[in-house]
Amino acid sequence: MNVPVYPLHKAFGVERAVVSTYQAASGAGLDAMRELEQQARDWAEGKPLTQEIFGRQYIWNLFSHNSPQYQDNGYNQEEWKMVEETPKIFEGPFKVAVTCVRVPVLRAHCESINLQFGRKVTLDEVNSVLRAAPGIRLVDDRVNNRHPEPQLASGEDEILVGRVRLDQSVEAGYGIDMFIAGDQLLKGAALNAVQIAELLLEK
Repeated sequence: MNVPVYPLHKAFGVERAVVSTYQAASGAGLDAMRELEQQARDWAEGKPLTQEIFGRQYIWNLFSHNSPQYQDNGYNQEEWKMVEETPKIFEGPFKVAVTCVRVPVLRAHCESINLQFGRKVTLDEVNSVLRAAPGIRLVDDRVNNRHPEPQLASGEDEILVGRVRLDQSVEAGYGIDMFIAGDQLLKGAALNAVQIAELLLEK
């Protein structure tokens, strides 16, 4: 989430974010990816579905993230991690509401993001910040309905950002909606480690 949100926060001052994540099997490891593939074979052959990792049908299904549940507030561990860690990353107060869901995709997480700002912004300003930010590529072709997708993001170093539009539920200019896709096995894991090492070498 933080890759496209951070530059917008720096530029405009994000006051609140509402995020829904659509997390691929790869986030749960290689065994989860293999089980999704096996369920596809089981389904095609009319066999009972293999359900050893998640204990449920994964293919053709969505379900709440499989991390442990917090009984006191209803959030699961993955959601609460984002609630707690985002203000630390942004070095200040930052309100975020989040829902995390597993989706039957092998690789690359997606997120639907709503941002509310402390001042009015225009779409041109938002898109200008996103285009200038490292590690981000705008994929927002409305005419051809070409936007971020797991298939487009898989194996890519960049986070794909699209569906950028003004939030119609707040005063014009004080909020935007967008959709992102990123290969978390690269960005957020392997690539981040390499980039941090490169920065350390430069210093």
